[in-house]
Amino acid sequence: MVDKVIEAPVVTSFTNIGYEVRSRLSGWTDLSNGIVKGRTVVITGGTSGLGRATAERLAALGARVVITGRRRERAHGVAAQIGQRLTTVEAGAVSGAGADMGELDDVRALANELLTNHPVIDVLIHNAGALTADRRENSAGIEATVASQVFGPFLLTSLLLERLAAGSVHGPGRVLTMSSGGMYSAGLAVPSLELSALDYRGGEQYARAKRAQVTLNELWAARVSSDDVVFQAMHPGWADTPGVEESLPRFHKILRPLLRSPEQGADTMVWLAADHEPATCTGGFWLDRTRRSIHKLPATKRTDTPEHRQELWLRCVDVTGAVIP
Repeated sequence: MVDKVIEAPVVTSFTNIGYEVRSRLSGWTDLSNGIVKGRTVVITGGTSGLGRATAERLAALGARVVITGRRRERAHGVAAQIGQRLTTVEAGAVSGAGADMGELDDVRALANELLTNHPVIDVLIHNAGALTADRRENSAGIEATVASQVFGPFLLTSLLLERLAAGSVHGPGRVLTMSSGGMYSAGLAVPSLELSALDYRGGEQYARAKRAQVTLNELWAARVSSDDVVFQAMHPGWADTPGVEESLPRFHKILRPLLRSPEQGADTMVWLAADHEPATCTGGFWLDRTRRSIHKLPATKRTDTPEHRQELWLRCVDVTGAVIP
């Protein structure tokens, strides 16, 4: 009942108000040290913000964490910094890898590196991506936001799927996506998924990419047995991260007292990776450890048709050349 009251107004649900109330009143599981001991977790975009907070927490809980970043040197440096802070006997380890998730050849190279170095991959977390004010393209001419947050993750999932599904003592593999509450403002747009230079607005492009992420999470869940791999997406609410401060400076300045800390924003992702409950279902969209609807507006729901979903899936296969097992 309390959650429903908080959920209705976005300003209470997405800010630290929602987190503080829910974490105290909803009977959340206490994630204890060692809960993910022995699991291998890959986190794209793990060098700062929510990705780094997720990596730090999962490593402290016992996971072997691999963080990726566009610059390999930075990824290794951040991994070393996190590793130096791991002090408990139950702590895991952190390593780094380099890849620009918007460059599909980089994604293929990353997948080969991960498959070579890690005989078991338990969790893949798609976190890489940013909101940019100016339109950019990757080397193939694809709009960079879509390339890094839609096509790159789709390709990496396809390349690691068999390894994730190979099974371990920890149950099905997990593919988790860090989306954004901003996707609630966008419908499922496939022909216009990439905004043109004339129409480009960074916030809208970001929202369209995040909507596509959430849709693909459900499509993967429908295609892959939950006995092998479960798929979950989530949004962190409004968190105080370097990316938000840089891309939305006015929003950050006005709402800073109400913004969640990176650790609060990352909490649900850590829970999705570590707790038993998220492995018992698939295809969910979560905020503060509770499954949510993927639509708040009738206008976006009308765009979410089987035809548009199939079109999105085929577009991803065509662009990436992914071979789905």
